[in-house]
Amino acid sequence: MALNQDAIGKNIGSVVKEYTWKDVVLYALGVGAGFSEIEYCYEKNLKVLPSFAVSTIIDFFFETGINSNSNLAGLLHGEQELTFHEPFPVEGTLTTNGKITNYYDKGKDKGAIIKAESETYHSNGKKLFTGVITIFSRLDGGFGGENFHGKPVDFPTRDPDHVVMATPSKDQPLLYRLSGDVFQLHVDQEFAEMCSFKRPIMHGLCTHGYACRALIQSLTPGTPEKVKRLDCRFSGVLYPGTPIKTLIWNTGNGKAVWRTINGETNDLVIDNGVFEYDC
Repeated sequence: MALNQDAIGKNIGSVVKEYTWKDVVLYALGVGAGFSEIEYCYEKNLKVLPSFAVSTIIDFFFETGINSNSNLAGLLHGEQELTFHEPFPVEGTLTTNGKITNYYDKGKDKGAIIKAESETYHSNGKKLFTGVITIFSRLDGGFGGENFHGKPVDFPTRDPDHVVMATPSKDQPLLYRLSGDVFQLHVDQEFAEMCSFKRPIMHGLCTHGYACRALIQSLTPGTPEKVKRLDCRFSGVLYPGTPIKTLIWNTGNGKAVWRTINGETNDLVIDNGVFEYDC
């Protein structure tokens, strides 16, 4: 199986997603929100977590894999960039169009990188967000393409300005998967063992949602509509029930960098985080 070179530059889509306030609340509960952040969990004066965006374009992730002709068994979310243009309405229909922009070769034994860009519009006619996704395709390397070099993110050498600890439930993936990512790695014991894990693992995008909540709590409390950019690289595995520690450094007016680590071992889980917001 070889990556489809003809797919580069061709439109993928349209991927259409209808959602209601119940989807918004279900996502928030899936990433750990509750009574302490009732604005994300109650339809009265409901607000939308910006990271909800990734749950609405999960089908674009898989369409990218299909169009690239990659081995779907080897796909992992590598990096995600989100740029927000408008606050998220609490209901509506989203239409996402995008394209594969390039393939990169890490070697036959290391896999390939698939990069794609997308734009998502709401049924009110406004462009809500732009996404850039990097997919790590573990089983498709060795085709002779150029190597991949990610964007460097500079972290201050001082201690973080904010540290937020949260502990997901041991059952968290069972709730999060109802927002659309039903991959069996996060629920099926036998499949997880086949993939060399001792049990089902957390969705990286679930941890991403915990980090988004931590960033808003620390930098734009109660005002998710101020968030303008949320980028990161998925770097490690976390098991459900393991504490998540989000480390945040202020780097300028309306700017911060961040990472999440395993709260027990300090191993990296998400790295190269960038966060921008209106002050």
